[in-house]
This record gives sequence, structure tokens and C-alpha cells, in this order.
Amino acid sequence: MPRTLSISATATRHVTPPHTFPVFGTLLVLALGFSACSGADADPPAAGRYADETSSSDISPDDWRPLFDGETLNGWIGLGRDAVPQGHWQVEDGTIRKVASGTVPVAEDGQPLLGGDLMTTETFGDFEFAFEWKVAEGANSGVKYNVSEELSTSHVPRYAALGFEYQVLDDDRHPDGALPSHRSGALYDMIPAGEAKALKPVGEWNESRIVFEGMHGEHWLNGAMVVEYDMDSPRFDSLLAASKYADIEGFADRRVGHIVLQDHSDDVWFRNLRIREIDE
Repeated sequence: MPRTLSISATATRHVTPPHTFPVFGTLLVLALGFSACSGADADPPAAGRYADETSSSDISPDDWRPLFDGETLNGWIGLGRDAVPQGHWQVEDGTIRKVASGTVPVAEDGQPLLGGDLMTTETFGDFEFAFEWKVAEGANSGVKYNVSEELSTSHVPRYAALGFEYQVLDDDRHPDGALPSHRSGALYDMIPAGEAKALKPVGEWNESRIVFEGMHGEHWLNGAMVVEYDMDSPRFDSLLAASKYADIEGFADRRVGHIVLQDHSDDVWFRNLRIREIDE
């Protein structure tokens, strides 16, 4: 499958006019420690790219900017839509809440309001994205990146993003918890989270980060690196070929893409969403 081997770190913007993001609270910079990634499909890596003296703990808070102001959904839009899906996504006590679809209000004519994934209006090349999340009991969601809106809307369901997914899940109560590559922190359907994973109980906040630079990716969960991969490796090619995405042309092309919060019908909360763009 053809892939772009280099990519600019400069963010481009969606056709929606760019928003100004007010500073929300004190930007949290996660302290990182070295952890090896392991799992059924994972090669034991060396230290993560951001697990040494150049880690986020040494990066100025000024290098980060919020993607959520704590009060509005400015800077976000429904994937494939002209607005945020009404009733499905709400700002609640300084968080972005995906409202469980069964409790979303109906339209005036009694029909259910249509949902769909929530997408940044901006696109990003090389970046480090940090966020906190918690789920309701039995809930399933995810954070997707390297997302092309055009590719996503050309497939059914057209309001669901196609992209690499950082899985967000109640591992113990959702059926997906039976599959290692579908549990929290995994690169969904490709790489399980490794032994360093320490997941907080349902209802408590987890801290996560996604590092995406060139062809290299990392997933971090509560201070530990749990997934590491290189898109231009034979290992990645074999994992992709065995995944549900194998037949989707262009899925694994490296692009300047959107970041997406998944609508999987369950109650999930996100907060402290912030990004640091990585310079070449």
C-alpha cells in the first residue's frame, strides 16, 4: 500500500474558518517514565521516543495549546456534517461528553437526533496529543487520528471516522474486552496495549497521549508507553493485513489529518485536550 514517507509538521486547516482557542486552565504536562511495550503482537521496543531527557516533562508549557476551551465546542464539528451533532455531544462541567444514544433527546417530530463522530476543524501532521478520559460502566469509545474526512465519508457509515484508533473502553464489562487488540490503550484491531498498562477503574480519569511523528507512533496510558509502531516496517504491514482495515484503500496513508472523538453510542467524557506540534 503506497504511503508518504515524509510529512510537514505544519498544521493545515479544515474549510471551516479557524477558531481562536482561549487558554483553559493550567496546561498539564505529563511526567513520563520509561516503560517497555509488550503484547501478543508487539515487539519489545527500546525506550519510547519521548521517554528520555527530551520527554514532555522538559517541554515548555508554552509549546502546548488546548483543543477544548472547557466551555464551548469551538474548533470541533461533526465528521461529514456542517455542525456538531445536536444532543449527542455536550459540554458538561468542563468536559466534552458523548451522551449515551439512548438518552439523547428526540427532535420535535419525535425522530431520534442523528449522531456521529466529533472531529477537529484543524488537521495536524507531526504532533503529541494529550487528553484525559473516563467511561461509564460497559462503555466503548476511542480517539482516532490520521483521519481523512473525504476517505471516511466515502465509506459506510459515513459519519464514522476511518483512522488509527486509540481504544477507550471498559475492558471488564464491554464485549470488546475479550480481544487484546480491542482493549483500552490498544492501536485498535492491530496492536494490544503492553504489560506496562495500568488502567484506572470505571468512573476515574485516565491520562493518555498519542505521539505521531513521521512514520512513528506511540500510545501512552497513565504515564507508561503501551504501544509503539513504525508504519514503514514489515511488522506494521503484517498487522494491517490481518486487521479489519486491510481492504480499505488509503487507510494507512500517512497524511496531515484530523483528530476525532468516536461516537460509539455510550457515555464517555473527555477533558484537558491539548496538542503540541512537533517541528521538523
